[in-house]
Amino acid sequence: MSIQIDWQAFTPISLVGGLILGIATVILLLGIGRIAGISGIFSSLLKPKRVEMWQVLFIVGLIGSPLLYRLARPLPAIEVSTSLPLLIAAGLLVGFGTRLGSGCTSGHGICGNARLSPRSLAATVTFMVFGIATVYIGRHLLGLL
Repeated sequence: MSIQIDWQAFTPISLVGGLILGIATVILLLGIGRIAGISGIFSSLLKPKRVEMWQVLFIVGLIGSPLLYRLARPLPAIEVSTSLPLLIAAGLLVGFGTRLGSGCTSGHGICGNARLSPRSLAATVTFMVFGIATVYIGRHLLGLL
């Protein structure tokens, strides 16, 4: 088994998206001292007493950016080749893992690793190992994915 990178799918837009994400992360951290962890930001919106305007704007930006992109170019096609129950189970497991790991891939993987946090490095390695194992078992051993 080998991993292949589809270099034809890489475009300057991909680079711009990564740069914008990095800049937004730095602005958030240096500007107000907060981490751009999506699970934490989103869960804070579910606790109305603690919602801050930057959290609302962050989520609006996440939802609005594909809509703005669509004005310039068509959105890429999304193909889901698995069952709805499996997707629901996967989503619940990701949510459980996010709570268990005290953060998500964006909080640990992007922000925490950039700050050289040992806890975030451990969490990111754990995310990756279990993600790879899940895909291998689901696709190659069980034929589910």
